[in-house]
Amino acid sequence: MITRQTDTAPGQNVPGPPGIPLLGSALDLRRDLLATFEEAHRRYGDVVRFSAGPPGLRIVMYAVFSPEGARHVLTGTGQRYTKGNLFYRETAAMLGDGLLTSEGECWQRQKRFIQPLFTRRRVAGYVEVMAEETAALLDRWHTAAQHGATVDAAGDMMHLTLAVIGRVLFGEDLNTVTPALREALPVVSAHALRRSQSPLRFPASWPTPANRRAGRAQRQLYDIVKGIIDRRRATNTASEDLLSLLLRARDPDALGADTLDEAEVRDQALVFLLAGHETTATALTFALHLLGRHPDVQQRVRVEAEQVLGSGDQEPTAERITALAYTTQVVKEAMRLYPPAYVIGRQIPEGDVIDGYHLPPGADVLVSPWVTHRHPRVWEQPQRFDPDRFTPKQEKQRHSYAYLPFGGGPRACIGQYFSMLEATLATASIVRAFGLHAPPGPVPLITGITLRPAGQVPLTLVPQSPHPGLH
Repeated sequence: MITRQTDTAPGQNVPGPPGIPLLGSALDLRRDLLATFEEAHRRYGDVVRFSAGPPGLRIVMYAVFSPEGARHVLTGTGQRYTKGNLFYRETAAMLGDGLLTSEGECWQRQKRFIQPLFTRRRVAGYVEVMAEETAALLDRWHTAAQHGATVDAAGDMMHLTLAVIGRVLFGEDLNTVTPALREALPVVSAHALRRSQSPLRFPASWPTPANRRAGRAQRQLYDIVKGIIDRRRATNTASEDLLSLLLRARDPDALGADTLDEAEVRDQALVFLLAGHETTATALTFALHLLGRHPDVQQRVRVEAEQVLGSGDQEPTAERITALAYTTQVVKEAMRLYPPAYVIGRQIPEGDVIDGYHLPPGADVLVSPWVTHRHPRVWEQPQRFDPDRFTPKQEKQRHSYAYLPFGGGPRACIGQYFSMLEATLATASIVRAFGLHAPPGPVPLITGITLRPAGQVPLTLVPQSPHPGLH
């Protein structure tokens, strides 16, 4: 690391766009955060200073784009790097203080409860649910294909992953509340991001139109989860869904209370609900969209699926899904180009040096998987879709933080094995059943708490003969 000597205050020597006189980069970040980050990286390098908002209310943040910088930030622990930045505070205000947003001993305690719920052995037990819901999707799509209809990959993948997480998390079908969830979650997500980027934030208690809309969505989510928890407590059944396990969980290191209280259970359930379906749905949507643009890659997935999954008379298992090596590469490449966690924030209470730049105490730092996944020093022709980037040999040769769709360090996503199993199984099963064709043109994106398509992502289906099931 080369330390850049400067006589200016920490952070002042970091290059960045000047923006416009009164608002800095606020309008560019609000209009298109991803393109603004990409352009800043091209012009200013691997550490960029952004300022947004009028003088006196200006927000300053530092974006970090190199794999080395990402590792430095994401492996920082304790008091050196925290989740005390504005984005996580606003997310916690909407979704509660779950594993995503908690800090310090609270996070350590929550992780002790939750880690045993996501062992590979336990997650492997959810493959049957994933397979059943994928089979139901294939049936619906065959009906649509027979009538010549185009399907919406974005909406249908959201429906699939919500059905899976509903059964795995809550042990019940969420069909009755799915419309409410699909309406409320984007509102909460957009509200948290908008407030985290705004230099002027009215108190949440003020009855502004935005606050009232977000408050209604939050109450809707809380009521849905509370109703499910109340029903589970009333039945007192010893189920193996994640909610039942949370309710029964004990902290082996506890000196005081060794169970999660109702608010803690609710907050964890909300985080799982968001992270367990929205991110995987985005990964699946873009995997299918990209396959629909690349028939040669699609055919390789189909051949592998037929070889590994057979004709449909064998039960899918975690081991069999893991054997879908090329399909896994396709999912990984889709998540490189469209990382659901497109930005990861931290705060540095005491300041630090990143890639040679001195950042001041209290600095907000943003690691950007979106840009790091396109770094030309790491990725040859980074905009090109190429699953062979993820062969074992290629992965071994790359910097370990060049690819970080699940974050990294001690706060890496606890559900990444679950997500990869679900996405790989669904991708292989769909391609085995259908030929996919995607229309030309870019897919508009929304940057909320997670990345997702702004609208429909159409696919035309050509049924393969015979129609394979999953069992």
